[in-house]
Parts: sequence; structure tokens; C-alpha cells
Amino acid sequence: MIAIGRELGKPSDATPVSAIETYTGEVVYLFAFDLAYEIARLPSEQLLGQPISQFVIDANKRSPRQLFFYRPQMVRLPLEERIGPFGPVQVQFVIKLLSMGAVSIRAHVPFKVPTVSDLVEYHDLQFTTGPLHDEVMRMAERVRQEVAPFSLRPVAQLSEEEAYTVFCLEPPVRTVNGDAVNIQGWWQAHRRQVAALLTQEPDGTRLSEQESDESTGRCLSYYQNDLVVADWDAALVVDERRNFEETLYVMELANLQLAELEAYDRILDDALVRAYRDLRERPLRRRDVLRELREIRIDLARFSDELSNITKFFGDWHLARIYESLSARFHLSDWHRIVDEKLRTLNDLYQLLHHDKTNRWMLILETTIVLLFVIDLILLILGLKTP
Repeated sequence: MIAIGRELGKPSDATPVSAIETYTGEVVYLFAFDLAYEIARLPSEQLLGQPISQFVIDANKRSPRQLFFYRPQMVRLPLEERIGPFGPVQVQFVIKLLSMGAVSIRAHVPFKVPTVSDLVEYHDLQFTTGPLHDEVMRMAERVRQEVAPFSLRPVAQLSEEEAYTVFCLEPPVRTVNGDAVNIQGWWQAHRRQVAALLTQEPDGTRLSEQESDESTGRCLSYYQNDLVVADWDAALVVDERRNFEETLYVMELANLQLAELEAYDRILDDALVRAYRDLRERPLRRRDVLRELREIRIDLARFSDELSNITKFFGDWHLARIYESLSARFHLSDWHRIVDEKLRTLNDLYQLLHHDKTNRWMLILETTIVLLFVIDLILLILGLKTP
């Protein structure tokens, strides 16, 4: 992996906001859930009544010859009609199952708006039938119920999802005169509006220059007409529609990693609390605690390997830079460090209990030897045993 790509500057010859005719594209909502320790096998050839297929992606930007992508199983649901903020839309749901016990649900919602500020309405999207969030939660629960019989240690109920919103804008952006706008110039003129969009601020003029620069600081471009701006809660992608998938998938994997790290952080917290409590209140259960700690250490070692494998990139290429940028935004390295530190605490506790167990056996052995010696000495004194 290399360092994050170049930041774009701020020249003065920018296209005025009022000169833009319309923006088209789609908003993609990413939801990640932890379902189980592992999905051992697929429930059947169908999920939610739709056929299961293997996800395949072919990167369009220049990449190493031996391209590696983790390929989960996926289900694409039929288009569904909804009434959104600006009228009727056809929503597409896509579900991906990962063997590590996670599921990602995407919702694709097309848009056509006159200004960037209008896209703020698509945060926390509301349909006439209710919030998109509630619909996705119901869908995730159905997936959990269908997958549970084929999973190892499935969760009893879904925890809070990890959500991320991606605004995918199709170039070229055109003026009211029909002229195509260079995307680099457009970005430099609309940086504050993009910052407001990513931070869910209806009025971008209220944002400070510092916040605007911070929210849009991680900006990457490969060709003259594409752009990726990644923030903590949302991202802007400007590219040809056929190129959306590869960027979205990298974002989806990073979002899944964050969800799984948070899930295992909760597991470690619970394990540490139980271990401390059992050691303090029930010393006779130390054997059970030792066995549980050993199992958790093995599980987390395996989890760490699988979590790394789903985002294994080789070479200096555009998608790797996007993942690096998202990883920094999501603080994935910090989450890894927190999990590793708690795992080391569990390991120290395991070693302490193991040494304590060994010392107890050594004490028992030494006590037995002493008792045998005393018994032998008493027998000699009483004359019951000849020297």
C-alpha cells in the first residue's frame, strides 16, 4: 500500500454554482451487520427467495496482473418502487454474505437534483412507507433467521449496524448551456458544498474553512473526470456508472471490517468482565475460565486472519489508495490496536491462570512427596518397617 493520493488544489477559475444544470447518479447506502462467528455454508441456493451467486468484480483502473479480490456470495433483489424526497424512485437492494459471519446490505437509490445541497435530503432517507433504515433492519433480521441454522454461534439478535452513505455522481456535469464541466474545476468550485453534503449540513456557508478542509481532505483522482472524496460518515464518488462497482466494493469491505472489529471488541469486553468476575468470586471455576480464554484466543486469531484476507491488496494502484484513505477515516488501525491490546490482556490472564494451575500441581506434588516421606519416617520409628 502507498500513502494516500494527491489533494486537489483551489484555482480561481471555477464554474459558478448557478451555471450547473442538473446532477444525476445514485446514492448507495451500505449497512454491515455481524450475524455469527462463522457462516459454515450457504442456507440453500436461494436467500430471501432469490438465487445466490458469487460476486465478481473486474477493476477498470490500472492494477497488478494478479488481481486479488475477496468474492462473497450475493443476492440481488428485484427493483422496488418507492416515493423518495423528490418523487418516485426504483430502489435496488443487494445482499452479500461473508463466511466470517457478516452480511452487507446495499440500497441503491437513483437521484436527479439541480444542486449539490439538495442531496443532503438523502441522508437518513425517508420514504412514504417509512425510513430506509427500518426497512434494512427488517431485511437483515430475515437474513439472520435464514442463515442462523447454517452458522456457528449465531447472534441471538442483531446489534446496531455500521452504516455508510456514498453519493455516486455521473459525469459529465453540464452547464445550462449544455457544456461539459471539467470535474477538477467543478470540485475546486464546489468544495464547500461537498463538505456540507458529507457532514449533513443544509447550509454549507455555515461551515468553517477548517471543517471544510478537514471533511474533504482525503481526495483522490485517477483520470481527469473521476473523483473520490471520503469522510467519516459519507463519501462522494464521481465516475462513469460502469466504474462505480469497484469503488463501492472497496468501501463496502472497509465498512464490514469496522463492523466486525466493533463486534469483536464487544466480545472481548464481555469476556474480560466475565473472567475477572469468575476469578474473584468463583475460584473453583478457574478451569472453566481457562478453557474459555483458550477458545477466545483461538477464535480471535482466526478472525484476525479472515479480516485481513478480505482486503488483501497487492501493488500500487488506485483502489488500494481508496481503501487506505477509508481505513484512515474509519480509524481501522486504532480498532485493530484496541482489539490486539485486549487480546494481549486475555493472553496475560490466560498465562497467569496457566502458571497458577501449574504452581498448584507442583504444590500438590511437593506436598505428596513430603507426606510420603513423613509416613515412611513414622513407619521406621514404630518399627513397622525395616531400614
